[in-house]
Amino acid sequence: MKEFNLESLAKGNGQPGNPAYVAYRGRVINVSSSRLWKTGLHMNRHHAGNDLTAEIEAAPHGPEVLDRFPQVGILKKEEGLERPMPKSLSRLLSRFPLLRRHPHPMVVHFPIVFMYSATLFNLLFLITGTRPFEVTALHCLGGGILFTPVAILTGLFTWWLNYSGRPMRPVTIKFWFSLLLLVVSVITFIWRIMVPDVLILLTGSGFLYLLLVLSFIPLVTVIGWYGAKMTFPLTRP
Repeated sequence: MKEFNLESLAKGNGQPGNPAYVAYRGRVINVSSSRLWKTGLHMNRHHAGNDLTAEIEAAPHGPEVLDRFPQVGILKKEEGLERPMPKSLSRLLSRFPLLRRHPHPMVVHFPIVFMYSATLFNLLFLITGTRPFEVTALHCLGGGILFTPVAILTGLFTWWLNYSGRPMRPVTIKFWFSLLLLVVSVITFIWRIMVPDVLILLTGSGFLYLLLVLSFIPLVTVIGWYGAKMTFPLTRP
C-alpha cells in the first residue's frame, strides 16, 4: 500500500484534476466520490489533503463514515514534526475527544459578548443619562476581564493540540490582540473603580476613558474575524 507523507498527502486536495484524500489515524482515505467533499472542502471548514484525525474524532459523526470509502495508503509519521503528548492527556482526549476542538470555541463567546456589552451599555448611558446602564457596563467589563485569560489559554491549548504549535499568522494576530484587549480592559476597569464619575463628567480624562471603552469594539472584532477565518475560511489556502 502506498506510503504518504504530509507533502504528498497535500496533493490530494480535491481541486480540479486532483483526488480528495484525508488521513485518519494513519489511514489515507479517498473521499472523492462524496458530494460532501466537492472541491475538497467539507462543511466549509475541513480541507482535503490534510491529516484530519483531530477533526474527525471531534465531529458529530463517528469515524465509521470513512469505511464507505476506499483506503489508498498509509500516512508515514515524520519525526520531529509532532510534539510528544503526555500519556495522561492522551488518555483524556481519547475518552473525551470533544476536548480537541470545543473548549476554545465555547468559552471565546463570553469575552466577545461581555466586551461588546460594556461598550454598548456605556453608550446607552451617554444617550439616556440612565446611571444603571453605566453600572451594568462596569459589570460586563468585569466579566470580560474574567473570561479573556480563559479564552487565551484555551486558544493556545487548541493551537498546540491541533496544529502542533507551528507558526500561524491568524494565531499570532489573535494572541497579541487578545493580550492588548486584556491590558486595555484592566486599565479601564481600574480607572472606573478609582474614579466612579469619570464618564459622568466627560472632561478631558473622561474622553480618554471613552476612547478606551470604544476600542473594545475593533479589538474584539479583529480577534473574532481571524478566529472565524480559521474555522470558516473565505478562500482556500
